[in-house]
Amino acid sequence: MFQLIPQYQERVWGGQRLKPATPPIGEAWLVYEGNKIANGPYAGQTLAEVAEQQGAALLGAKVVAQTGHRFPLLIKLLDAADWLSVQVHPNDAQAVALEGAGQFGKTEAWHMLQADPTAQVISGVKSGTPFADLADAIRNGTILDWVKYHKVAVGDTIFMPAGNIHALGPGLLLYEVQQTSDITYRVYDWGRPASAGRKLHIEQSVAVSDPNSTGDHRPAPILQPTDQAELVQCPYFTLDLITSQSETQQLDTAHASFHAITMIEGSAEISCADEKITLNRFNTVIVPANAGAYNLTPIQPFRALLAHVS
Repeated sequence: MFQLIPQYQERVWGGQRLKPATPPIGEAWLVYEGNKIANGPYAGQTLAEVAEQQGAALLGAKVVAQTGHRFPLLIKLLDAADWLSVQVHPNDAQAVALEGAGQFGKTEAWHMLQADPTAQVISGVKSGTPFADLADAIRNGTILDWVKYHKVAVGDTIFMPAGNIHALGPGLLLYEVQQTSDITYRVYDWGRPASAGRKLHIEQSVAVSDPNSTGDHRPAPILQPTDQAELVQCPYFTLDLITSQSETQQLDTAHASFHAITMIEGSAEISCADEKITLNRFNTVIVPANAGAYNLTPIQPFRALLAHVS
């Protein structure tokens, strides 16, 4: 099992909940190709290097068939004290066409960890929006007249396929899982100066925006004291919520895909064969695909998110 050293990213819209700092920290990259391994014989190497060496043993045969030896997911925590830009991401074919060979698209999902009472997000555009009107709105800066706002609460999940126009609002701390891609096209940036390294990507946004994407807001599931619920399933990732008050949760990679376990509440011991690791809040462990069966045993009642490829 692999523990990774998070990478913290400064963002103009960031807050102080991930790591107090000036400029503010907006993102903690928990699982990323460039993260260094913190434990075991691979300590000091990057996740990308280990994935290249281990191939299907780490990633799983299905993952290797889809994306080769690249680690296919990027998992973050985001702390928003202000609006993120209104943005959109390309799909795989568009990413290659617009950015070059070897690029992946960016389908993603958000899971809300903390939310102010008035917190909201933008996801999708109003049903029936004609493409020509959407393109005009992107070009003339009136996109806010066409987008859909969603009030969100702790435990809600927003699924955003490539082409979905979206923005994260203030007062939110959340978990994000996405394809391994950092291609973001800014549609609108709330009047922030482009000179601050935040230029708009108008024609790219027109090229990849999908007027039929109206947003997919999924309310928090109702769970038993010990339970597992699927939050999102798509061709690129599956996201499950796992909870337990006192009982051990038995899990299994089935040798099909790695598991990325992130503790979002409480603490637990993760054990596989003779290896044991304590997971506290916001800690993440990668369980290799060839590990097979493993256990999550509560130290305190916990909630954890499990990301994998299915």
